[in-house]
Amino acid sequence: MYRSFYHFLMKYRSTAPRDAISRFANAAYDDLEFPKNSEDYDEISSYLEVNGHYPESMAIFDEAWELYIISES
Repeated sequence: MYRSFYHFLMKYRSTAPRDAISRFANAAYDDLEFPKNSEDYDEISSYLEVNGHYPESMAIFDEAWELYIISES
């Protein structure tokens, strides 16, 4: 079974973010409504589009998602 995208993303969390994925991970961590148990691209993508308080563009999510798919393969 896959781990959730959120669980994967948390390995990029950092107190001093070095890059866009770290900033995205920190924002997801701070977001109490983030779909933490989801493995579904469309569900997470829709959530991010509706909740526009994330610091970077959807391109960062797409980059992180690709890393997620590779790591879970």
